[in-house]
Amino acid sequence: MGMILSTSERKGSARERLLARLLDAFGEALPPPEMSLREIAARIETSHALLRYHFGSLPGVLAAMLTAQRSRDNEALLEAAQQGSFNDFVAAIWRAYTRPEQLSRTRGFFYVVGLAAHDPGDFREFVESIGDLTVTLSSLAEREGLGAEEARAVAGVTVAAIRGLLLQEVLTPGTRSEDAVPLILSMKEARTVPRSDPER
Repeated sequence: MGMILSTSERKGSARERLLARLLDAFGEALPPPEMSLREIAARIETSHALLRYHFGSLPGVLAAMLTAQRSRDNEALLEAAQQGSFNDFVAAIWRAYTRPEQLSRTRGFFYVVGLAAHDPGDFREFVESIGDLTVTLSSLAEREGLGAEEARAVAGVTVAAIRGLLLQEVLTPGTRSEDAVPLILSMKEARTVPRSDPER
């Protein structure tokens, strides 16, 4: 599998132009894993060799597209976070990633995550990008009175729950609870409720 290098390491402007063409061609979706690099190259009217040079492999293309798409989504979500609460932000994340048109991208996300679990060094940019929402949720939790360590823990568990439920939906469509957001938020409340004095 080819190494996915950062923009600065890869003649940035040419790579960025190719990435922009990929995003334009596929919109919010991703090329399916069974689609070859040659087919993707034909779709965006470039050469298979150029895609391989700049992205290394089909998973490299998917990882770069996911990183760019999620960055764009997160910018919009972060604007909402500045005005809302922790709970508002969780609900916004859930709405953003459970829209029907997001299903292709959600499948692609878990496909790339599985590959990155085996070779994180080959997916460095992607791996570094997936903590953004956790950082924002942690900041919101601190703003609402939690200590830094507990805020990080609550944010981490919240994001893990969201991703776990999204994975469940990918594997078994239609089984997701309609009360998913309240259930996720109930874990935060359970962690942050003041504990009673054990001597009483």
